[in-house]
Amino acid sequence: MQNFEETRKLLDNSNIYYVIAVDMNSNYSYLNKRYSTIFEPMHGSLIGKHYSVTMHQDDLEICNAVSTQAFTYPEKIFPAIIRKFDGKGGYVITQWEYKAMWDENGQPEGVFCIGHDITQHMQTSTELKQAKASLSKTKVTLEQMAYMQSHVIRKPLANIMGLTLLLDSMEVDPGLVNMVKMINDSAKDLDQVIKDMAGKL
Repeated sequence: MQNFEETRKLLDNSNIYYVIAVDMNSNYSYLNKRYSTIFEPMHGSLIGKHYSVTMHQDDLEICNAVSTQAFTYPEKIFPAIIRKFDGKGGYVITQWEYKAMWDENGQPEGVFCIGHDITQHMQTSTELKQAKASLSKTKVTLEQMAYMQSHVIRKPLANIMGLTLLLDSMEVDPGLVNMVKMINDSAKDLDQVIKDMAGKL
């Protein structure tokens, strides 16, 4: 609990990091100013509400798995990538680190988490569409487009998709499962851009 108090004092008014605490009933027990400012306008007062109200339901399994790890190995910190509602029908992508909290009697008290928004660092479908629009305006010959498709883009894309399939078949840290899925989804979006380019040929 002492570690949480020190972190809370340090980051309570952070303009970059989210800091939250969740009790043993999976309800919010603390929010720093940034988390409250971003997510309470969408969901109302969050203290006392189940933590899942702010997030994509498919990511609940990740939260549960990472929380279990935090209590199993209390000396360690565990990562997770979680999608949060953006209030516009979409999601922001956030990266978190989880640590279990214990009371003065050594009993589990909850989990505290530090996170930040990584949406701007992820290649989204919107960015891919913009890239496609930009490519369509670029004056290149058919031969150049064919070369780009078969050598410049197709080969590394096939490698990325193959690696995500390999990772999907392995036992990886639960916090990385969602990241592997997002990489695979982005690769599929890029594959669609390539197919659209091929259609122009």
